[in-house]
Amino acid sequence: MSSIELTPSQKTILQELINLYRESESAVKGEDIADRVDRNPGTIRNQMQSLKALQLVEGVPGPKGGYKPTASAYDALKIQEMDQAADVPFERNGELVEGANVQEIDLTSVHHPELCRAEIKLQGSVADFSEGDTIRVGPTPLSKLVIVGTLEGTDDTNNSVILTIDDMKAPAGDEEPQH
Repeated sequence: MSSIELTPSQKTILQELINLYRESESAVKGEDIADRVDRNPGTIRNQMQSLKALQLVEGVPGPKGGYKPTASAYDALKIQEMDQAADVPFERNGELVEGANVQEIDLTSVHHPELCRAEIKLQGSVADFSEGDTIRVGPTPLSKLVIVGTLEGTDDTNNSVILTIDDMKAPAGDEEPQH
């Protein structure tokens, strides 16, 4: 499985497209993405052309048209391998969990917007977690992704926790105050 190397800006745009698409379940206009990531629509259109060439985005023609993420888009953003496991904060019910080093975040079923789950692999035991805990992971070192979700279950064999994602955000470029 070859992984596609995206620029930070492509990642941000793709992430935003996926979020907007999940909220509206219809094609997303370039202008809407431009608003969310604070870039001009022309820039977004250019980026979309390159994302289309990578088959991560499909264009939807017509008045209700716009862009939709393809299944590959989810894969391109899916696996965030953590090189510096210890650098990713992991909170449970608002408390920072010491020693819960995040090794991998796998957004397993983003293909089903209504079943959006993340599997978070930890170094260390997952025995203390219980269903219904509120978990917040991130920001991750590279994409500064933050995931907030409700604990659905744990997998002791993989040392991972399964979350239902309630909110997922990656900042657009540099953190600038939103006007």
